Amino acid sequence: MEKARIVIIGAGVVGLAMAAKLSEKNEGVYILEKNSRYGQETSGHNSGVIHSGIHYPPGSLKAKLCIKGSRITYGICREYRIPYKPLGKLTVAVEEEEVGELEKLMRQGLANGVEGLRMLDGVEVKRMEPNVMVERALYSPSTGIVEPDELMNQFYAVALRNNAVFVPQTEVTSIRRTGDAYELDGVSVAEKFTVTAGTVINCAGLHSDTVASMLGLDVNRLGYRLHPCKGDYFRVGGKPLVKMLVYPVPKGAGLGIHLTPDMTGSVRLGPNDYYVDNVSYGVESGEEEFRRDVKRFVPSIVEREIHPDQAGVRPKLQGPGEGFRDFVIRHEEDRGLFGVINLVGIESPGLTAAPAIAEHVSNLYETEIAR
Repeated sequence: MEKARIVIIGAGVVGLAMAAKLSEKNEGVYILEKNSRYGQETSGHNSGVIHSGIHYPPGSLKAKLCIKGSRITYGICREYRIPYKPLGKLTVAVEEEEVGELEKLMRQGLANGVEGLRMLDGVEVKRMEPNVMVERALYSPSTGIVEPDELMNQFYAVALRNNAVFVPQTEVTSIRRTGDAYELDGVSVAEKFTVTAGTVINCAGLHSDTVASMLGLDVNRLGYRLHPCKGDYFRVGGKPLVKMLVYPVPKGAGLGIHLTPDMTGSVRLGPNDYYVDNVSYGVESGEEEFRRDVKRFVPSIVEREIHPDQAGVRPKLQGPGEGFRDFVIRHEEDRGLFGVINLVGIESPGLTAAPAIAEHVSNLYETEIAR
């Protein structure tokens, strides 16, 4: 039977950042990942955006960890030469009725400490992005893009350098308390395994509510039940339509179908958002939905070829029609689970916030568990 000090379940970007941080001071850090490689689910199927922090209520974990994570992520990219571009972002109001939402986002962003925000009129927008035709826009210069795989590669390399143990093709199927530790059973490369650990950190992403259930928690009563929300992406052919990120005023479960240049300058549209019962990564939407939504603020999209690119699935805590839900990052000591830290509902801005989430959990571990 393997023995560990800390077991992290899930090797997405947050789990990898966690392993890199916790292994700085701790031996015996294990990362269990059910797929053959890290970052194969939500972390590998997203826009790669480094968010500024305008979309989250002041005081929320999403706001605080996004702002801090953005700063740390840019620093990591510069230090380790990870591909990134601080492109800036326009959030646009196509009609006068949407301007109030832009003003709300600006107030929210300023309250969160986002720097450099400016309101622009349609003429100023067209000067910056000739293909964008809108009434007003909120300009966020600190928004950028990063290559998610390269960021994960860096966290993985640091974790291994610190002697953390990465165990792929290893799925946890049950967890039970045994004295002052936890026994985790499962299947690893088609063989049964058991590992014991004093600390269990649930970073299982789309499956984090299932892991919480294994720990005996009532996920429905506690509000930990996830609602997978899928988003498809299309890629635009020809010369890039825009140089920076362009978002509509957010509506619904996501931030709206937006335009995101990648590291080569090629532009993707998406994601849209629709709730699903099963996780799959094929594009299911038709291109007309994307053309219809985007032509409101980039009319020339109707002249371009677009083709399916990829899809992602977000582990949302809010179901259809429900309001904002924050990240759940919680030491479950008061529920009889000393040493268990649950991370549930880590969707956007999880990529941006990952190193800040890792610091936050490391502080929880040092102050509440390793005392």
